[in-house]
Amino acid sequence: MAQVAMETQSHVGTSYEKILTYANRVLNGGEITPDEAIELIHTSDEDTMILLAMADKIKQQFNDNTVDLCAIVNARSGKCPENCKFCAQSAHHDTGVQEYPFMDDESILNAARKAKEAGAIRFSIVTSGRNTSNPNEFAQIIRVLKKIREEIGLEICCSLGLLTYDQAVKLKEIGVTRYHSNIETAPSHFKDICSTHNYQDKMSTISNAKKAGIRVCSGGILGLNETLEQRVEMAFELKRLGVDSVPLNILNPIKGTPFEHNKALAPLEILRTFAVFRFILPKALIRTAGGREVNLRDLQAYALTGGLNGLMVCGYLTTDGRSPQDDLQMIQDLELLRNTAQLS
Repeated sequence: MAQVAMETQSHVGTSYEKILTYANRVLNGGEITPDEAIELIHTSDEDTMILLAMADKIKQQFNDNTVDLCAIVNARSGKCPENCKFCAQSAHHDTGVQEYPFMDDESILNAARKAKEAGAIRFSIVTSGRNTSNPNEFAQIIRVLKKIREEIGLEICCSLGLLTYDQAVKLKEIGVTRYHSNIETAPSHFKDICSTHNYQDKMSTISNAKKAGIRVCSGGILGLNETLEQRVEMAFELKRLGVDSVPLNILNPIKGTPFEHNKALAPLEILRTFAVFRFILPKALIRTAGGREVNLRDLQAYALTGGLNGLMVCGYLTTDGRSPQDDLQMIQDLELLRNTAQLS
């Protein structure tokens, strides 16, 4: 695997002429190199709006004018044996997070109904923990996912930790279209955020899902003490893996985790990162997810006019989001369309 160069050096923000040159190349079907992406992610504050505008042109060229909305339910919370430094649900951290076993069917179905009312077209069951090895629990997941698809009419996804091939086949059989497994950060940085599982474990899960015919949804979290160059590395890794659905979270530091004192990222820095992901992954569905409200604040709309074409709505795993009505109003005010695709 080709790694993006990680040399420590000072960067001068790339000129707006280069932004236009690189954008035109992508618009004409070409690609940018890792070094060029590093130039772009160092764009100055003064030229950031040019970068966002060109990222949006790329989005318009290869996608359409719709915004894709999805939602999740935290179906099993807390007591996770993994030690990811950002996670409120890890048993290694004292965060006071609510802990509960796997939800009953009706609670999950009610969450799915609320998601549909909020405009989501797909819904994901997410569980804390290393995997879902309990056969009774996995059978329940299969049962309730089928109900969500057949009775509520939402596209179904899930995020159940490390996944076996046999599990992936069963999920595919009931109509699961995407399996979510974030790579979290650049491969070169992964060992600095988790030691109870490794990057190859992530690759095995992604491989099992793809072999079973399930598309992969994979992204990461910005603000884990990674460098700008490592964010570029993460984007090129997702490109190498052929991932076409990319959620980008922004760290919302949780008290009790090793990252509770991490400095908040500047909104313009976040938006530049989003834009560079679009330059690297011109055809992907790239959505902003956890942490957008607290980190982007009044600049959230710039994500949807700066290259992104998706939102997660109705809250996150352990933190609340904003009102879905506010998100729908933002989409309407931007004169964008909401994806209302129906199941076939």
